[in-house]
Amino acid sequence: MPPKIAVITGPTATGKTRLGIMLARSLGGEIVSGDSMQLYRGMDVGTAKPTPEELAAAPHHLIDVADPAEEWSVSRYVDAADAAVRDILARGRLPIVVGGTGLYIDSLVRGLSFSERSERGEICRAELESRYEEIGGEAMLTELGQVDPERAARLAPADRKRIVRAMEVFLLTGRTITEHDRETRLLPPRYDAAYIILDFAAREDLYARIDARVDEMVAGGLFEEVGRVFAAGVSNTARQAIGYKEAAAALAGEMSRGEAVEKIKRESRRYAKRQLTWLRRREDALWIRWDREPDFERAARDSTAFLAAHGII
Repeated sequence: MPPKIAVITGPTATGKTRLGIMLARSLGGEIVSGDSMQLYRGMDVGTAKPTPEELAAAPHHLIDVADPAEEWSVSRYVDAADAAVRDILARGRLPIVVGGTGLYIDSLVRGLSFSERSERGEICRAELESRYEEIGGEAMLTELGQVDPERAARLAPADRKRIVRAMEVFLLTGRTITEHDRETRLLPPRYDAAYIILDFAAREDLYARIDARVDEMVAGGLFEEVGRVFAAGVSNTARQAIGYKEAAAALAGEMSRGEAVEKIKRESRRYAKRQLTWLRRREDALWIRWDREPDFERAARDSTAFLAAHGII
């Protein structure tokens, strides 16, 4: 049987960090971040990274492990997170994966295989990136459609990262990423994960919480943080983080700060909607839907009972 772990996920601004710490403290657990941007040092305010006090309240892994100039793919995340989970299990403690990046979390749980990083792969990716710049997204997507029409039909011309990745997989392996994904879905998962999903019962309450969080980020120095991070150099991955790209545009004079703040709120709400779409297929999860205000004590009790019923504790 696969090793058992817990996962706490849900859209942004739903209290995942707080519940994760409560369960880690009461159940002898350690937290593995499932957030693609909290990996980066210095990107604190805009990623709603746990505070120093929260980090001290329970052991955390996969936070502040990379410079913003580094590229961290899902493959690199899975390798590092899997090592952390196995170390936690070996010490007889409970791994609790906490975060909202669904692709990263599901890839860790399923143990999805990715093509090995190699010098050849780096060269291929760089060439494809240059070609995307040269011919544009429309033409590159047309090329992908000639070898993998199924994946091309699911992508937009502006989705540079996924277009390049799909072409890279085909050129390096001779097989399409659609075939790769179809085969990996048939494999048994690496971990037996019990998912706890946080949400709000009313969508307007979720959106109000998101808007309030953005205001708190701005008051907490978001624009100043973005100025420091971008001045030091950022990777393509970090550059695309919601909040950072909009603030950077404002600092460059491409829009006002007020316009940037409104765009951050809008994009954050859209991201939350996409997160929920990703998660709704998890019918076996414990869904905790807050009323206007979260009740963390009740959530901790319900989560503990849920994990016990699944034989995790």
